[in-house]
Amino acid sequence: MHHAVSQVGRLVSTRRAAYGVRPVWAAAEQLLSSVNMACNSHVPKRQKVLTVENMNPHIRTMEYAVRGPIVQRATEIEHELSKGVKKPYKDVVKCNIGDAHAMGQRPITFLRQVVSLCTYPELLQDNSFPADAKERAERILNCCRGRSVGSYSESAGLEVVRKDAAAYIEKRDGGIPSNPKNILLSAGASEGIRCVLKLLVSGEGKTRTGVMIPIPQYPLYSATVAELDAVQVNYYLNEENCWSLEVPELKRSIDEARKHCNPKCIVVINPGNPTGQVLSRENIENIIKFAAQEKLFIIADEVYQDNVYAKGCEYHSFKKVLTELGPDYAHMELASFHSTSKGYVGECGLRGGYCEAINLDPDVNLQLSKLISAKLCPTVTGQAAMDCVVNPPVEGEPSYDLFIKEKKEVLSNLAQKAKLIADSFNALDGISCNTVQGAMYAFPQVMLPQRAIEQAKKLGKQPDAFYAECLLEDAGICVVPGSGFGQVEGTFHFRTTILPPVAKIAEVMERFTAFHTNFLNQYKD
Repeated sequence: MHHAVSQVGRLVSTRRAAYGVRPVWAAAEQLLSSVNMACNSHVPKRQKVLTVENMNPHIRTMEYAVRGPIVQRATEIEHELSKGVKKPYKDVVKCNIGDAHAMGQRPITFLRQVVSLCTYPELLQDNSFPADAKERAERILNCCRGRSVGSYSESAGLEVVRKDAAAYIEKRDGGIPSNPKNILLSAGASEGIRCVLKLLVSGEGKTRTGVMIPIPQYPLYSATVAELDAVQVNYYLNEENCWSLEVPELKRSIDEARKHCNPKCIVVINPGNPTGQVLSRENIENIIKFAAQEKLFIIADEVYQDNVYAKGCEYHSFKKVLTELGPDYAHMELASFHSTSKGYVGECGLRGGYCEAINLDPDVNLQLSKLISAKLCPTVTGQAAMDCVVNPPVEGEPSYDLFIKEKKEVLSNLAQKAKLIADSFNALDGISCNTVQGAMYAFPQVMLPQRAIEQAKKLGKQPDAFYAECLLEDAGICVVPGSGFGQVEGTFHFRTTILPPVAKIAEVMERFTAFHTNFLNQYKD
């Protein structure tokens, strides 16, 4: 059969070359196609080795709301708009993720100069670059093998950057020592957090590791806990008291969890994501004392430590408070994290971060070293960016004035937008929003009409997801429903960033107000 097909094929090709395409040859080609299909129909279809049924089940259970289906639909709408499809708006505003540069924030000049010099050292001969940027780049390059950021660094990161990070932490915490050997550089804080959680997870059944997570939480934690097959232990922040973290709720959470797992660590996000609160020193002290009493490892996600806006609020590092509480607490195990992605630099794509892990058992430290060695090293350009965060220009250096100007401008704009967004939400019926004290987000509560809740259930959707989908379709505003972060049952929220420019935020709030008013009218009880 296959021989006959080959003969027909050669005949068709020969005649076609000699006489050009004729209807008879078109018919012959059609016949050849039919014969081929008949032959192929007898070839058994190969089964896939990997299927949804036999893949890692823990990956199937993972969810990551900030890049979920609503965001995918937002991208589809952008493509529709680019093709001329008419919508009631001219663009989609993606308020779903804390990506500052995507929202128009300009890079910090000094950081980009240093990274450029490290990436293309020939620029060190260019007189348009300031001397302090060249000095930083030289220090980094001298620590790189072959003086190239294209070479692997040590698994924990370049020694010079780890030393600068330790010096930064020591200065930040008022002189409390920091050892560079306790610093691990990572591809963004997220990668460092995953590494530490991997160390903590063990056991089966009632001995499985429980990870205490604030609700609302950043989905990195629920996703990683699911991936590692640990147990997510929820403790709820108090929305009535500006998303405070209260010890009686922590106690309720851990007592309940111990019935079915072994709670081993507590995650604290300060300033908060998605909630935007800044913990008081007293609150941090109470959390540390609780963790000591319950023998918990503390994971302190402090990537927004530069993002504090509200009057009376101040960032306190967990390490500083823990140390100052005295010898009964200074021995406690703590991993704290910082990043280039947030703060005032907003360099998400460069993937720079660090972890400071203190008071770990020496044998555990060796295992952590082994774990990070398997990843070879974090991106070296990200390490260079992290160095600029922890070792910025100082007074008297050529880049200082411009650096301070740019830093203050970014943080001032964020503070202005934090107030504008919260005030705008609170001016609307059916919306309440706590003060955005820090970080980059607002997490308003929406009082949805019962008819809207019932309509969502008919469609098989979470009510706040239904609301967010309608907001996207009708107003072109992409936010993340609160169900993606966790919330008290019976309440509905969404997270929005405060990152768009001030003029754009004003436009977004106009669109939002019109949508929300229409939505309430459409579904009023």
